[in-house]
Amino acid sequence: MHIDQALLQKYNQPTPRYTSYPTVPFWNEGIDSELWKEAVRQRFASCNSDEGISLYLHLPFCESLCTYCGCNKKITTNHTVEEVYLEAILKEWRLYRELMDTPPVIREIHLGGGTPTFFSPANLHRLVSSLLKDSIIHSDYAFSIEGHPNNTTRQHLDELFQLGFRRISYGVQDLNPEVQRIINRIQPFENVQQATETARAAGFTAINFDLIYGLPRQNGDRLAHTISQSLSLHPDRIAFYSYAHTPRVIDAQRLIDENDLPDAVEKLSLYLLGKELISAQGYANIGMDHFALHTDELYTAWKQQTLHRNFMGYTTQKSGMLLGLGVSAISDTNTAFAQNEKTLGGYYKSIHSGNLAVHKGYFLSKEDGLFRRHILDMACQGRTFFNPSCKTELEQWSLPVLRDLQNDGLVTLHAGHVEVTTTGRHFIRNICKAFDLHLLRRDASSPQQTFSKAI
Repeated sequence: MHIDQALLQKYNQPTPRYTSYPTVPFWNEGIDSELWKEAVRQRFASCNSDEGISLYLHLPFCESLCTYCGCNKKITTNHTVEEVYLEAILKEWRLYRELMDTPPVIREIHLGGGTPTFFSPANLHRLVSSLLKDSIIHSDYAFSIEGHPNNTTRQHLDELFQLGFRRISYGVQDLNPEVQRIINRIQPFENVQQATETARAAGFTAINFDLIYGLPRQNGDRLAHTISQSLSLHPDRIAFYSYAHTPRVIDAQRLIDENDLPDAVEKLSLYLLGKELISAQGYANIGMDHFALHTDELYTAWKQQTLHRNFMGYTTQKSGMLLGLGVSAISDTNTAFAQNEKTLGGYYKSIHSGNLAVHKGYFLSKEDGLFRRHILDMACQGRTFFNPSCKTELEQWSLPVLRDLQNDGLVTLHAGHVEVTTTGRHFIRNICKAFDLHLLRRDASSPQQTFSKAI
């Protein structure tokens, strides 16, 4: 569909990805670990038997540095680090198990990084099988992993398949040799093709590709070539992310010459081109930069309005609690968030002392919980019903923004709810921002501030 360029220019502003609310910049640097433990206990007791829990494991090691990457990673070619790290994660899991009075029902596992396939197939098998020992696998489970096309082997895939993994995400990013050279991620198309075909041969039924627009030396022809080659492999989902250049926050990005980056107008044209090419091949725009084939379960969940969103992005699994294991991993009990120590040294010190590694977090107020629900509803179902107990806050902060969005044709306001229009689906982040009271209040008091990085 055609989208007015003036509209795109107007809403081309830094906006959170809303994998949490409140977003990470509004969390507190310290967290009371005893209060956090109690939040875990209570949530586990209320949700485990029916909804189950999700696990996110952060595996931070990479053999080489990708200069665009904003993930928490550790660059090394020394694979002896695998054993030490696995022991720490399993000890952290045992610390959480002490808070659970019944066997956990595991509904979702995601291995992220870093490069999870940095770890040997045997070590990945040991890690996951240890987590599942004395646990119950939910009848409607989903296990997934992020793989690097250059080092994901058939042995990795076979081990993971035996453990129940059926989805893998490959970081393709861009397939132009010059762009790859600048961002230091050299992976020929043949490697992506082989990794994809090997995953399907191993029994994986769902393949995701991550693509990025706005990278250095990227242009329309190069992006079109990347998308054409990528879609020739028929991935089930595409995540089409914007490159966020924040060298003051991410040291590796200082290696990128800013003269090589597209300007705002060029980047916008890349975005439009990518969306058009992906949509033309039958992928539905789910929202928040995600596209899925009509045969994919994410599309089904979106159509049936059962979609959910957490720190792993969009998911079909609506578990009651997410526990993040590993350095910098984030956990969510629905009433509180906690993030682990960001350095390996700090993480190891806490775990080996017999303490959870949480160092930063947030306990939600009643207002936070209500507006979190509004944001999740808009991001996942495309509509939300106004809670009468929020009337004052809605009238002061949200409704003025929603009326502007309605004037631009992005939402339709009703007496008791608001719905996203077809055009508005391309602006979900901006629409969710209408319910972000923390950001709206901050901008009102300090309008000169900008949200430097989408979280």
